[in-house]
Amino acid sequence: MNVQLPDGSVREVADGATVADVAASIGRRLAKDAIAGKVNGKTVDIYTKVPADAKVEIVTPKSEAGLDTIRHSTAHLMAMAVQELFPGTQVTIGPVIAEGFFYDFASDHPFTDDDLLKIEEKMQEIVKLDLPVQREEWKRDDAIAEFNRMGEKFKVEILESIPQDEVLSIYRQGEWKDLCRGPHVPSTGRLGAFKLLSVAGAYWRGDERNPMLQRIYGTAWSDEKELGDYLKRIEEAKARDHRKLGKELELIYFSHFAPAMPNFLPKGAIVYNKLIELMREYYFRDGYQEVISPLIWDTELFKISGHYDNFRENMFFSEVDEREYGVKPMNCPGHTQIYAAGRHSYRDLPIRLADFARLHRYERSGVTHGLARVRSFAQDDAHLFVTQEQIQGEIEREISLIDEVYKLFGFTDVRIAHSTRPEKRLGTDEMWDAAEGALDAALRKKGLEFHINPGEGAFYGPKLEFQVTDAIGRPWQLGTIQLDYAMPERFGLSYIGADNAEHRPVMIHRAILGSIERFFGIIVEHFAGAFPLWLAPVQMTVLPISEKFLEYGQEVSRRLRAFGLRAEVDRTNEKLGAKIRMAQMKKIPYMLVVGEKEASSGEVSVRKRGTGDQGAMAIDALVEEAKTLIAARSLTL
Repeated sequence: MNVQLPDGSVREVADGATVADVAASIGRRLAKDAIAGKVNGKTVDIYTKVPADAKVEIVTPKSEAGLDTIRHSTAHLMAMAVQELFPGTQVTIGPVIAEGFFYDFASDHPFTDDDLLKIEEKMQEIVKLDLPVQREEWKRDDAIAEFNRMGEKFKVEILESIPQDEVLSIYRQGEWKDLCRGPHVPSTGRLGAFKLLSVAGAYWRGDERNPMLQRIYGTAWSDEKELGDYLKRIEEAKARDHRKLGKELELIYFSHFAPAMPNFLPKGAIVYNKLIELMREYYFRDGYQEVISPLIWDTELFKISGHYDNFRENMFFSEVDEREYGVKPMNCPGHTQIYAAGRHSYRDLPIRLADFARLHRYERSGVTHGLARVRSFAQDDAHLFVTQEQIQGEIEREISLIDEVYKLFGFTDVRIAHSTRPEKRLGTDEMWDAAEGALDAALRKKGLEFHINPGEGAFYGPKLEFQVTDAIGRPWQLGTIQLDYAMPERFGLSYIGADNAEHRPVMIHRAILGSIERFFGIIVEHFAGAFPLWLAPVQMTVLPISEKFLEYGQEVSRRLRAFGLRAEVDRTNEKLGAKIRMAQMKKIPYMLVVGEKEASSGEVSVRKRGTGDQGAMAIDALVEEAKTLIAARSLTL
């Protein structure tokens, strides 16, 4: 029979050939590297039989599908090691995640860091055994009986939720087995470049009403070099962690009286407000109108918008005067009311409403994380009310604005996803066809590459999602543009067209930074706390070499502040070297040393963060240099 290879060529193989046979027919080297295959686009085990005329791709360890297969198999390897070391432990689920995997266990033994080392050692022993990994097909009732016999009550619960007539796949390595869809590597000997990272608590199936399990996180790679590079990135990420730097640099604080609701300390508030000022400049330039809307609305508003049915579990509620109110989780329903407050002509559109109001969403305590996932936040949120004819131009303009803003922060690698209609949604198929088509057309007109995220759109409309890569190569999803026909329809919004008849506007939801809290955390880590001059909470620190020159230092600081620069004086009795080290730890861009020579000449000796001593400089020249860098929002000094 014939099969088709990725380059379009056709290869003849024996009837009943497996993926491994196809790899062997191509070459010995490929056959040795192969760990799985893709048959008609689906990743399968290497011993899967290939149908005639199928499109076949050989999966090797360094490919995306290869890494997923390695990580999935390493999760099974870990689970086998855990159960050998700690008899009585039950396994639950063990999926692949970004750059790694985890497995949730039910065990009376609390796992420690020392246990992770023991588990790794046992995993390496199993690797050396090179046990074949075999796929078996079982009937559901047979699987339930076997896992009941094994005492795996969580696995039985999964099995009982599967339809009666479904054939199940069980993967076995040695005497150990688990329910799994696969695919997996052909033997445990194909694994080895892995590291167990941490232990955390996790509720069974993510429900806090269910038993608490222990989750072990790990990572796995194609070889030791890739693993080593990843572990270095992890260490760098720990050093940049915004929770750590936020405390050290006196930027943020979390109180147990307001879980997952950050407090921005004075220095953090400067950075936060500078981000808002930046967006306000663009708003003024591009014809946005900023509004202020209530934080709490009668829940009838959210019932009309669809949020009550589709987002209720993430909202906070209160009852006053026998009326139920909801704390708003987003601005869009309220902005429909601002639009509806007046009559509009087609000449008024587009109307661009921007809002920095506080938003509140109930996030479960298990998923909150520093500034990345909070319950109280603001967005650089805007809603555009446009005519059908204006959609294309407005979307293109927003895409250009996103690109312009991201470049200010050094985010030049921007990837775009087009997230299409979810199963649960508002509006008609015709609305969704029009909305998805408009987003697609805007991207194509601008010549931008993108990929489709099927079913990942908002319940009221499809969206574009913009992902950036930070200084150490990590991806972050930031801005969104969403096109919404449904909400204007549900709220009965209208404008008077050129034909003197009423027409329905279309609503564009968009955010560029997204959650300002989350963006704040991202740039803390992106810059490792060393903000560019325009964002730095303290731009200059004056360092008197002794108390004798404190008065001159204060005079320098006053002059700098008079020019709008954020300057402070180090009033401690420390020696100059210690003062410089402290300023460096605080990531302050300019360190201005003053002593007898500088006091006599009316100058300062300048040290810059990262480059060191710059020599003496007149204060006016220093101010001019700083103001030029700030005006350009330069990333470097």
